[in-house]
This record gives sequence, structure tokens and C-alpha cells, in this order.
Amino acid sequence: MKKGNWYTLLLFVLLGFYPTKVVFTQTLVSSTYKGGRSKAQLINQLGVPFIQYGAKYYKVTYTSLDAQGLPDTLSGLLVVPDQANKVFPRLVYQHGTSSCKTCVPSRYGSPGGGEGEIGLLFAGMGYIALLPDYVGMGDGRGFHPYVHADTEARAAIDFLAAHATWNSQQVPKSNDQLFITGYSQGGHAGMALHRALELAANPLGSVTAAAHLSGPYSISGVMRQQILSESPYFYPAYIPNTALSYQTVYGNLYTELTDLFKPEYANLIQQYYEGSIDLVQLNQSLINTLTALTGASVPRRMFQEAAVASIETDPQHPVNLALADNDVYQWAPVAPTRIFYCMADDQVPFMNSVVARDSMLARGASSLAAADLDPNADHGGCVAPALTQTIIFFAGFQQITTDSKQPEVELMDWSLQPNPASDDCRVFPVSEGAVVRVFDTQGRLVAEYHGETSGLVLFSVLGWPSGVYAVQVVDAVYGVRTRLLRV
Repeated sequence: MKKGNWYTLLLFVLLGFYPTKVVFTQTLVSSTYKGGRSKAQLINQLGVPFIQYGAKYYKVTYTSLDAQGLPDTLSGLLVVPDQANKVFPRLVYQHGTSSCKTCVPSRYGSPGGGEGEIGLLFAGMGYIALLPDYVGMGDGRGFHPYVHADTEARAAIDFLAAHATWNSQQVPKSNDQLFITGYSQGGHAGMALHRALELAANPLGSVTAAAHLSGPYSISGVMRQQILSESPYFYPAYIPNTALSYQTVYGNLYTELTDLFKPEYANLIQQYYEGSIDLVQLNQSLINTLTALTGASVPRRMFQEAAVASIETDPQHPVNLALADNDVYQWAPVAPTRIFYCMADDQVPFMNSVVARDSMLARGASSLAAADLDPNADHGGCVAPALTQTIIFFAGFQQITTDSKQPEVELMDWSLQPNPASDDCRVFPVSEGAVVRVFDTQGRLVAEYHGETSGLVLFSVLGWPSGVYAVQVVDAVYGVRTRLLRV
């Protein structure tokens, strides 16, 4: 199957022959305003007390390439802070596995578009957030090439290029900073995007920082071991979803589904491929069938025995080649990078993150670290701490400036000094009666102070645990203001 110019580019990158620049063929097709939230509404909706801005969100469509490298129109969600007079960094958030074609960020506000809320979170923290739907999802045609690194990166790169057109026409404006993150499949997609941008010169600007969250980075290693093991696994639908994806792209994994899967499973997988059931329904049907026929949800038992034997013994088997082609960790990031995970992850084994960390460090990555955020958290439980730590990590690099061409809408800027603080910290200006509240990264109130006279509030951080805190000022004159404080 034809894979298009971007596939050729990626081959050059992986082989070490780097082109001088990325050439874009995309255009911005449409930008449709879908709604907004005030700062107070976001704080109430998200339960995050240190939100700094309200947000407006748009469905964006833009030209790109489909899984066969042919021109297509893709979609995504663009969320911007509601401050026209500020200049904000760009942030790409790559979303997790979607259960259906329209369960994507651009449908935020409709059933299935829930992950678009993460775009509102980042916009509320002062980023212009871009959430691509991916190839084959949202408005894109065809079957989605799941965990296919090339198309995951391409969808985001072309969305960034389309945003450059939007940015020339709309406010707020963006600066040159670019942050990358994503969770689960989005961790894989974020790492694929990060790699593509750093290994080929491009006009989008260098990556400022990246945080990759609980992703299946080692497709041919850790995930292959999961597929072929005799251990129970309660997310078996991910496996045929990947097989369908790589068949769509490479065209040589099988002639018929029953070449890989036993008929009782192939029938269910075909229903999913045709859209008569979604991924959640497929997953439950596979668990039920595996349990009824084999006694346990062991995905290996879905496969034809001959297919498993070939995959296990032949390194050149098309399945093994496709898996290896979509590993995304065998390079050394230049930008400051974090890999966050939780050891009790029941969907994406945490060893993906360990393998990626070790490989990148061995290749000379100098600004990279990985962290287990909660050894007892499963895949769903790891989302909140991963996003929290990402916000904290990015805050150390984020730059927001004032656009002199736009009217000033804030009454007055304010200071939180010194920052970082080790002794006393001053908040000014404040009016008489202002309330200063300090929250930890879990949103818990740490301390509260009251402005007895106009001017400033002084408080001590002596004895506080090292870390990042959110300082919120509620002031009748200057309004509600929030900043992050490092101690």
C-alpha cells in the first residue's frame, strides 16, 4: 500500500538520513467556535483551584494525509485562553484510545468527546491547546491506524501548521514555545510526535518540553510479550485493534482475518471493523468468549496456533516487522522530557516507560527522567497524578507575555516573590481584605492569609515540604489571580 511522503520521511529519519526540513501540504479548512467557559466555571467544572484563565474552544478541520498517504481532511479541537491581550505557548495533547470513530476531542460537548476537557484544563493554565483527533477518527476517512507512529505524528504536525494560519487571523496569539504531552495511546502518539519534530528540521519551532504519560512505547517488546503471554489480560480488544490498524497501513499481516484469529473471535473483530459494535463492546465480547471457551481472558488464545508459532519464531514475520516499526523510544530527546507512569497499570504495562527511559538515557538524553507517580494506581487512577505532574513540570518553562497590539483587560499585574521561595514570600499588590489561599498539587488548602492593609501579604514557607504550590488571591479590587509557587 502507498504510504505517502511522510512515511518516506520517517524512513529517512529512522535510517539516519535526515532531510533538511519538513514540507507541509496542509491547509486550514475551517474553524468553528463551539463554546466557552469562564475561569470560575472551569474551576468548578474541573475541581482545580489554580486555573488561571477561562477558555474558548473550536472544532478545526485541516488537510493532511490518510493511512495510505492520500489527501484527506482531518479534525481536532483547539482550546485557547480567553485573554486576547496575552501571548501563550502552544501545547499538543495526544488523546488516549477512543472507543468509537466520533469519540474524539473535536466532538467535545457531545457524547464521546469527554477527553476534550483536558484541552480546557491546559487552556485554563495558560496554553493554546491543540488536540488532534488522529487519522481515521473524527472527520478523517477510513479505519483508524491505531498506535501507528507515522500517522499519529503527521496528524499533529499538520494541525500545528494549520494553527499557524489560525494564529495569523485570530487572538490570542501564540509564541514559539511548544509543549507535547498525551496519555495512554496519546503517550505513544506524543512520543512519536516529539521524535518526528526533533529528528527533522521543521518550521514549527523546537520542542520546549515534553511529558509522555503511561504509553505503550515498546510495541515490539513489552506489548508483544503481553500479547503472547499466558497471563490474563482484561483489555484484549487492543490487540485486534492494532492488527486491523497495521493491516490497514502495511497490507501484509494477513489475507483473511482468520489467518490470524480463530473464527469465533474473527467474527467479533469483523463486526468492530465494520462499525456495528464499538471497542468497549468488542472488548467485553472477547472477554466473555475467551472465558467461556478457554476458562480465562488470555488474549493469546484468540490466535490461530500456527500464526502464534510463526510470530514467535520468525523475526521477519510481517506482524513482528509492523510492531518494530512502531516502537517510538529508540532515540535521545533534546528537550527536557519526563516519562510518568504508575506501576499498577492494568492496561499499559509500566515496563514500557522503564524500557523507554533506559534506552533514551543510553543514547545520551541529558534532560530526561522517569517517575512512578503511584505504585498502587491502575491505568485510570494514574491520569490525575500524571496530568498534575505534567502541569507542574511545564510551569518551569512556560512563558506568557502581553500582546501590545491588544487592549489590556486585566486591572493590574501582580507579583509573587521570591519564587522559588525558601523563607518568606510576598504577594503584592493586594487591597485591604484580600484573601490569599495556598493549595498543594492535590488541590488541598495548605494555608490562608488575609490582607489587613493595602499593599502586600507576607507569609512564611519555612518547614513546608519542597514542591509546587498554587497561590490564589481573591481580591475585591484586583480580582481573582493564581500563580504557581516553588518551595
